[in-house]
Amino acid sequence: VQLQASGGGLVQAGGSLRLSCAASGRTFDFYRMGWFRQAPGKEREYVASISWGASGRTSYADAVGGRFTISRDNSQTTVLLQMNSLKPEDTAVYYCAAKTQTGGIYEISQWDYWGQGTLVTVSS
Repeated sequence: VQLQASGGGLVQAGGSLRLSCAASGRTFDFYRMGWFRQAPGKEREYVASISWGASGRTSYADAVGGRFTISRDNSQTTVLLQMNSLKPEDTAVYYCAAKTQTGGIYEISQWDYWGQGTLVTVSS
């Protein structure tokens, strides 16, 4: 499995960015895909995720709820993260991830595959 993240960049506070993660390989094993982020000097934290089944059920961290939207394109096995009303505290390296089993979603140990990060910088 390979996960390829893209879409990061520099944006002013209040602006928007859209991240994309393209998956290849044994994607039919996926149960859920999601995004984590890691700010300088901080631990990697959960951002959002979406189920890969028919429900497409989504989940968001409290810090991004109402501003970020996660979606998927099953035909292209791509997951998107639309980020609006960005704040300087959203500055981080964003990582996409995939998991193949049910269970917890908030810890990095609960995810099976990781993409390389893409840097998002929000200036004040």
